Amino acid sequence: MNLKLASLGIAALNLSLAVPFATAQTATVDHFTQAQLAEKAQALSGAAQSTGAASTKLSDYPNHYTMIALRNKSGGAEIHEAFADFFFVLHGHATLVTGGSIVDPKSAGTGEIRGTSVQGGSQQAMGPGDVAHIPAGVPHQLLMADGTAFSYFVIKVREK
Repeated sequence: MNLKLASLGIAALNLSLAVPFATAQTATVDHFTQAQLAEKAQALSGAAQSTGAASTKLSDYPNHYTMIALRNKSGGAEIHEAFADFFFVLHGHATLVTGGSIVDPKSAGTGEIRGTSVQGGSQQAMGPGDVAHIPAGVPHQLLMADGTAFSYFVIKVREK
C-alpha cells in the first residue's frame, strides 16, 4: 500500500471516530421490554375490533419514530413515499406482500398512498421474532387469516 494513501486512511479513520458522538439525534434512551410492548399491543385490542387494526406512536425522533400495532384482519395496500418501515413481529402470524403495484391507488395524505391490495408482489410468511425492512416507495400489505391477531413493533425511518 502506498504510504500516502495509508496516511490518508488513518486521517479519515480519526475523523470518522470523532463524528458519531457529535451527531447523535437525541440524548434520550428508550427501552421497552417484550412484556411492556405486549401490554401496549393488548391495550389496542378494543380499537382494533371495529377497524381491524390499531396503532399508537411510542416515541418521536428527528428522523424516525416508533409505534406498536395490532391487527386482527388483513390490511389494505400502502406506500410511504418518504418513510421506510421496519416490522418486528411480537405475536401471531401474517403474510407480508411487497413489491408489485397497488390496486385502485388513492392519496391518503402527503406522501401516503392506499389501495385495496398489492398485485404482483412477493409474499413472505411472518411470525414472532421475524423482522422485515420495507424501503420507502415499496408497495406493501399484511394479510391475515380469519380469527387471528398479529402484533408488531414498527420503526418508521425517513429515507427521502
